[in-house]
Amino acid sequence: MNSRLLRRRLRTNESAWCLRANALCGRRATRRFFALISRLGDGVFWYALMAALALFGGRNGLAAALHLAAIGLASLILYKGLKHWTRRPRPCAADLRIRAWVAPLDEFSFPSGHTLHAVGFTIVTLSYVPALAWLLIPFAASVAVSRVVLGLHYPSDVLAATGIGSALALGSIWARNMASAALL
Repeated sequence: MNSRLLRRRLRTNESAWCLRANALCGRRATRRFFALISRLGDGVFWYALMAALALFGGRNGLAAALHLAAIGLASLILYKGLKHWTRRPRPCAADLRIRAWVAPLDEFSFPSGHTLHAVGFTIVTLSYVPALAWLLIPFAASVAVSRVVLGLHYPSDVLAATGIGSALALGSIWARNMASAALL
C-alpha cells in the first residue's frame, strides 16, 4: 500500500472516531461535564494546584510549584511551535459534521496543548506528591478525552501530546535528580 493511500485511510478512520466521540455531546450532561473539564484544563486547575503546593507544601511544595511553572512554560513554547509548524486544521474545521462544543483557543489542532500540559503537570506533580494520583490521573485523562469529544482534536493529536508531555516531564525530573545528585 502506498503512503498516500495509507494516510487517507488513517485520516478517514480518525475522522470517524472524532464524529462518534463528538456525538456524545448530544447529551447535555456529557457536554457540560467535558466543557467544564476543558475549561479547568485551560489552566485554572493547574494554577490552583501550583498555588496550593507553594502555600501549603512547605519547601517541597514550593519546589514542585516552580518545577510546574517551568514545565508549563516549556510546554507552551513547544506546543505553540509545533502548531505553527504543522498547521493541522481542527476536526471541526475539516469536517462540518463535527461540532466544536466550546470555542478553541487557537486555530490549529496538532498537538493538543491541553493534553500536553495535563500529562506534563501530572507527571511532575506526582514526582513530588504521589498521594495526588487519585485526583490527577483521572483529571488528566478526562482533559485528554474532552479534546476529542468536544470536536477540537483528533485522537492522534492527543496521543502525540501525551508522548511529548511525558517526555518533557520525565526529562525534567531526570535533570532535577541529576542536579540534586551533583549537589550531594
